[in-house]
Amino acid sequence: MEFREVVRRRRMVRRYADRPVDPAAVDRMLEHAQRAPNAGFTQGWAFLVLDNPEDVALFWATTGADPDAHNAWLDGMRTAPVVIVPLTSKAAYLDRYALPDKGWTDRDEARWPVPYWWVDAGMAALLVLQTAVDEGLGACFFGIEARHLDGFREAFGIPEDHAPVGAITVGHRETDTGAPGSPARRERRGDVVHRGRW
Repeated sequence: MEFREVVRRRRMVRRYADRPVDPAAVDRMLEHAQRAPNAGFTQGWAFLVLDNPEDVALFWATTGADPDAHNAWLDGMRTAPVVIVPLTSKAAYLDRYALPDKGWTDRDEARWPVPYWWVDAGMAALLVLQTAVDEGLGACFFGIEARHLDGFREAFGIPEDHAPVGAITVGHRETDTGAPGSPARRERRGDVVHRGRW
């Protein structure tokens, strides 16, 4: 698929068909994610892949999805056979930039005008989303509520120096995708590009 078509077709898919995802496609998503730009070639990210029903069910249980609660969003999202959780390590970036080739001698966070550990993990997540489209799959990025992070961490053994930036469901798009998303209710803004000055 042409890159411009991948970009044009990318949507947040919230309901999936009852079909397994080829593990090789998931591997390609992760391979591409690891090619994302990252400050200082720190590679301070990690990816938790949940691709068996027990692990996916545990993900939903530990992130606050009441198994008896029903709503259109949750019912659709829980049909995804794969969940990928991109994580980032601030410590990895602080350590990397304290090395001699970067010229800093300490790990002071104040040196960072932007927390690039979040930015870089977000770019990696976007490559997962775009690769899903290229593979003929659907995907959706969403956040994990702060109040559920401790339970999620404990359930999956997430190290203290890594933080999830969100989660990505992956699967084959359902023919009936349910209610249209925000683009059906809001027009795409045309006033976001400023040339020369604001």
